[in-house]
Amino acid sequence: MASHANRARALSFDTVATQYAAARPDYPPALFAALEELAGHTLAGADVLDCGAGTGIATRLLRERGARVVALEPGAGMAAELRRAQPEIRLVRGEGDRLPFAAGSFDVITYAQAWHWTDPARSVPEALRVLRPHGALALWWNQADIRVPWVAAEEDRLAPFTRGFPTTVAELFTPYPVRVATREVTWSRRITVEEHIRNLSTHSHFVVMEPVERDGLLDANRAALTRLFPDGRLDEPYRCGLTVVRPNGSRRSR
Repeated sequence: MASHANRARALSFDTVATQYAAARPDYPPALFAALEELAGHTLAGADVLDCGAGTGIATRLLRERGARVVALEPGAGMAAELRRAQPEIRLVRGEGDRLPFAAGSFDVITYAQAWHWTDPARSVPEALRVLRPHGALALWWNQADIRVPWVAAEEDRLAPFTRGFPTTVAELFTPYPVRVATREVTWSRRITVEEHIRNLSTHSHFVVMEPVERDGLLDANRAALTRLFPDGRLDEPYRCGLTVVRPNGSRRSR
């Protein structure tokens, strides 16, 4: 990972693993359809490495698409939650900067909400080493859709204490012999205000915050949302940015 501080922040999720599994959003079917289109082959029957698998949200969805999935996760707490929920999945402890796999092991490598915890100078060559010649590296993030007015207002309230992550990272791959394609999938889920607050509280900037400060911020945000949504329910909107990287020379599978 890029630095000691970055690594410590990434591993902070271990303290909220159960809540993370319950509160974080899934990913829409359209995302995996786009992944298959840009990768040039289906996930069904593919050997897939899900890096930074966390509690296994993407791991489960990839498996439901028919992939043979191996989950890679550095954090003990997150790995334990994944193992509890999906005992049938092969789980390996490790990091994207040093993949503990032989060259040419996987058809697809995925990073769902996790690439930003790596050092690209190491993780890019590692991914290309472990991919098969026809393979694809897929990176994606759910980002709150700030085009929606209430989300923009929430971002303004929390902006001094939070930071987003990129939806595309194509420029990182310029030095490498690869082709890069991007896609954005918009979607939303219907949840309660309290579920939304629990989701926010699993984000790393809140996890590492002093409890009094964190609780004060989230309580103020809860109050604002309760005034806006008096029935206690809201549509939580996302823009899911997908980047798919394929080695030059890879060909579409039939």
